[in-house]
Amino acid sequence: AGVQSEAGVARQSAKVDAIVASLKELTLLQASELVKAIEETFGVDASASGGGMMMMAAPAPGAGEEVEEKVEKTEFDLILKEVPKDKKIAVIKVVRTMLELGLKEAKEKVDEPGKLMEGKPKNIVEEGLKLLLEAGAKAEIV
Repeated sequence: AGVQSEAGVARQSAKVDAIVASLKELTLLQASELVKAIEETFGVDASASGGGMMMMAAPAPGAGEEVEEKVEKTEFDLILKEVPKDKKIAVIKVVRTMLELGLKEAKEKVDEPGKLMEGKPKNIVEEGLKLLLEAGAKAEIV
């Protein structure tokens, strides 16, 4: 009765397929904004389940004490530390795409290394870090 997705998951509607197709086209920054909007709208925490499905679940019996002790950081910053001269163009391209900036704005960010992303979910800044490192930049997550 359902439709098979590319991943082999059975879906019941073309509407879900259309939403998934739209999500595939999002940039890193847009995906981050979407996650925040979903969290705020539905009162869920996307990072609570390890980056997988967003679910609201009650803690297991006796787990309340552990949860209070282990407050996990949910928002991270991506810091551009250094860009070797021979890697500058590649890093500008990554920054431009990742942050949806014009060429001039991306070049300014790379010329003066510093905070590129602030208060973003871990999976978003990790993807950004990976792209920057692959382009030859030195960057870190805080």
